[in-house]
Amino acid sequence: MLQDEVKKAIEVMKAGGVILYPTDTVWGIGCDATNEEAVKKVYAIKKREDSKALICLVDSDVRLQRYVRNVADVTWDMIELSEKPLTVIFDNVTGLAPNVIAEDGSAGIRITKEEFSKELCFRFQKPIVSTSANISGEPTPQTFDEISDEIKNAVDYVVKYSRQSREKHKPSSIVKMSSNGQFTIIRE
Repeated sequence: MLQDEVKKAIEVMKAGGVILYPTDTVWGIGCDATNEEAVKKVYAIKKREDSKALICLVDSDVRLQRYVRNVADVTWDMIELSEKPLTVIFDNVTGLAPNVIAEDGSAGIRITKEEFSKELCFRFQKPIVSTSANISGEPTPQTFDEISDEIKNAVDYVVKYSRQSREKHKPSSIVKMSSNGQFTIIRE
């Protein structure tokens, strides 16, 4: 089932569509992070200003380095040692849709270790937007059942994998990292 769902989700994203999918944190609204039009759809679904940057998922450190120049050594240590998923806001990100990148040239990227999202990122071979499955400003759903019908009906494809899970998940920790290794904790 996992492989079938990955295949369907990739078909939708390659066509510029938006998916609802399980991640290493909460369920996410996602699309091809290099497709500006698809990213616009995500902002519209969330009713969120596009001045607020979106997080992206990748499957590996190798993929991360295609979009981020000069990853400080301390960043790798933080990612490896973090007890929960860690999103890193990197400076000077390249290759992503302009509306994913913040005005200062930074973007939040997380290497996912969760089975479905990791396989999805690996097979898609590009970063995937991952923003919580809620209207901006509303509470973040902890399980699939808590996601509003408005969100479920707004996306182009809802992944069937892991819908029945009742495990409560929380958003990732977020740190802003400069290329010289200095960091600021944004969310623990």
